[in-house]
Amino acid sequence: MERLGTGIGWRPEIADAVERMPGIDWVEAVAENVCPGHLPDSLRRLRERGITVVPHGVSLGLGGADRPDAGRLTALAERAQALGSPLVTEHIAFVRAGGSLTASPHLEAGHLLPVPRTRDALDVLCENVRIAQDALPVPLAVENIAALISWPGEEMTEGQFLYDLADRTGVRLLIDVANLHTNHVNRAEDPAKALAELPLEAIAYVHVAGGFERDGVWHDSHAHPVPRPVLDILTDLASRVSPPGVLLERDENFPEPAELERELGAIRRALEAGAVERVKTELRSAAGATPARRREPAGVGAGLYGEAGAGRRERTRGGDGEPLVAAPAARRLVGVPPTRREAARGARGEAPAGAAAARRGDETGAAGATRGAFGPPPQEGVDDARERLGLAQAALLSALVAGTPVPEGFDRVRVGVQARALAAKRADVVAKVAPELPVILGDEYRTAFLCYAQTRPMTDGYRRDALTFAEHLLSTGRPGDARGRRELREWWLERSGPAPRSRRPVHRLARATRRALSRR
Repeated sequence: MERLGTGIGWRPEIADAVERMPGIDWVEAVAENVCPGHLPDSLRRLRERGITVVPHGVSLGLGGADRPDAGRLTALAERAQALGSPLVTEHIAFVRAGGSLTASPHLEAGHLLPVPRTRDALDVLCENVRIAQDALPVPLAVENIAALISWPGEEMTEGQFLYDLADRTGVRLLIDVANLHTNHVNRAEDPAKALAELPLEAIAYVHVAGGFERDGVWHDSHAHPVPRPVLDILTDLASRVSPPGVLLERDENFPEPAELERELGAIRRALEAGAVERVKTELRSAAGATPARRREPAGVGAGLYGEAGAGRRERTRGGDGEPLVAAPAARRLVGVPPTRREAARGARGEAPAGAAAARRGDETGAAGATRGAFGPPPQEGVDDARERLGLAQAALLSALVAGTPVPEGFDRVRVGVQARALAAKRADVVAKVAPELPVILGDEYRTAFLCYAQTRPMTDGYRRDALTFAEHLLSTGRPGDARGRRELREWWLERSGPAPRSRRPVHRLARATRRALSRR
């Protein structure tokens, strides 16, 4: 994997500051905010200086039940080519649900939501990742996300889920250590255990970001300083492997450039501390290695996986002693030929031994919420898994954005927290894509939008959502003052047609005449 170094998320609000920052090796830009034919001047200048730019997608929904949209994949590929990027990144998440697959209304989350860590979800995700890999001109890396809620009946830990995903598809991983911290607070998951289970050799780069805790819930805001626990997880990761790149994310509430530079300095120190521990561990391992261990092929066991090697070796055999999926992949990675049993399976066109062995685990009683409730285990193929997953995701998303009952097995309080967070983010983004609305409505904007969002889920993008919100207000006689209502109506008319309305006097006169005649 290409060494990237230390980077920062490029955002228009801090573009000038990023250009002047010392020690920036690369930047990451939100793919959907970049137009290939009209790159921002700042990004062009960075590229001319040899700074790598990586497009980071947020809307593919690779963890959703539907196959990735061809248009979105084409757009992501165009951005990678326009930026000359060595790779592109996306998320292990679903962002929409419903539609023809489930014969239910199409719903948009407007944010990244977690996928259940089940065999069904893994099968669907693997196929979606392969589709994306085939459509993209450069390698793909996918990111673990932060979650406020947990799916009932999950069958794997996060580390196991990511390990099997990388092993089955060859996809790279973008590990967000801030999201590991979020899941530690919100889901009681141990970051060290997750790191021990990860395929460290698959890491493309690492994200670091800040957040805040409220009422026992950690919110991954990307708008606050990086806290000490996140830096400690980064040090733990760096003690196991030297990540090819590390990037600081900040999406809003931007501080002074000097503060961002201090955070980058703290990240570098955390990496250095981890590197020191890694060298110590390697020296201890070399001093204490037995002759038998030294005769193992280079890269196998702890040499390949660092401190996670012992745990990985335990996972390479099933209950009957048959190798699991990780073992053949590890041997292929270091050039060790397959065993006779593996070669025979390959000749017959069968899946690796681990794929079958991994399915032999017992089902949990709560798995019905994400699997059993919608059909039998997935011997019938990925299409059946898509339908079961689609129904589960549609039920959850409907509860989050449309006020329908919370599906059985979910924490209702946490679902309420997530629903409010989605509505608040939706209001924030609409205010950004349609900045005139908060100006026209004043202090009434946020309250009015949150009331609107309670009963009107988003079914398209944020720009369409802004127009629908304005239509809703006008249809109910708001704003209360005539001037505000007139301004809102003009704003809506300007943007609701196929093209902006002409402001030429003759056209304005024609429109006024038509309105007058229509009242007769």
